[in-house]
Amino acid sequence: MKNKYSFILFLLFTSFFYAQVTFVINEFPENSSKNTSVFISGDFEGWTGGQEKYKLIHKNDTYSITLPIQKEPINFKFTQGSWETVENITHNRTYHFISKKDSVKIKIINWKKSSNKKSTAAKNVSILSEDFYIKQLDRKRKIWIYLPPDYDNSQKSYPVIYMHDGQNLFDNATSYVGEWEVDETLNKIFNENRNGFIVIGINNGGVIRMDEYSPWKNKKYGGGEGDAYIDFITKDLKSYVDKRYRTLSDKENTAIIGSSMGGLISYYAGLKYPEIYGKVGVFSPSFWFSKSSFEYAKKRSKIINTKMYFLIGDQEGKNEVRDMEKMISLMKNNGFPNNNMFKKIIPNGQHNEALWRDNLKDAVLWLFKE
Repeated sequence: MKNKYSFILFLLFTSFFYAQVTFVINEFPENSSKNTSVFISGDFEGWTGGQEKYKLIHKNDTYSITLPIQKEPINFKFTQGSWETVENITHNRTYHFISKKDSVKIKIINWKKSSNKKSTAAKNVSILSEDFYIKQLDRKRKIWIYLPPDYDNSQKSYPVIYMHDGQNLFDNATSYVGEWEVDETLNKIFNENRNGFIVIGINNGGVIRMDEYSPWKNKKYGGGEGDAYIDFITKDLKSYVDKRYRTLSDKENTAIIGSSMGGLISYYAGLKYPEIYGKVGVFSPSFWFSKSSFEYAKKRSKIINTKMYFLIGDQEGKNEVRDMEKMISLMKNNGFPNNNMFKKIIPNGQHNEALWRDNLKDAVLWLFKE
């Protein structure tokens, strides 16, 4: 009898282990070449735009790829190898793993060409550096800067917001899954109440995005460079900005905001350097990446005068919503003041730039409310 039960458990385990989905593309737009390569890119591989191991198999008139089961829903798009040739759709595709083996037929309507993507960056957005050196990681990175509309015509000093995934913050021409419209949102806030902010946007590292956005390692997805990345922002980039621009450099006027893995590393920065970051925006956080995020919060949550704004959509996956609520409860139970934390769950909200863009204004106004 014992062997019988063991065999049943073995079958259940192996059937779960081999659960998978196969995406099959059988309809293409007219601007596809016969020998084009097609890739799937999404949050499960760091939104790289196209890695060789995620290249679809071309046979006859179809392209296909099989992915193993994921704990959370995946968000993705198809490309021809880069974000300059991504499929022309507004929102990310999403798939929930609900079957042991599933096959999904997909139609690509059109490919987007880089020449069709016009810059949408406001005049008060510029490039701080094309190749800012990160000594902690021995690599370089493009850095953006947004200045308030009245910066050149005043002597005022301003709060500073540090943000990740700089490619997606200001400009549709550089975004790979849509832009946040940070410049339009903050210009609107300025026009309404004359409150200005400086924003520093740090480009992600593409295939090493997940490595940099978590201090803890995940056996499947990498990680482990988060400490070095946050030390770079805190000790080097912030110092550089404070010396060259009129900033309010104290904790009460320094924020860090990010989404997904960027939400994870923002939460971490707020707990690691509570004397630096007094405002933290934690959007759609990837707490699933490592259980260590909860252990870390148990030890570091007794912080005063730090505000955290948590945001998520209820369609991002029940585990992601559950994890965020678990983190909030854990932090409160370990000393984080209830009044310094805000939770917002958006009905029908999905894991995408539209969610983060549409709620950025409320987050900034709450974080910097006097």
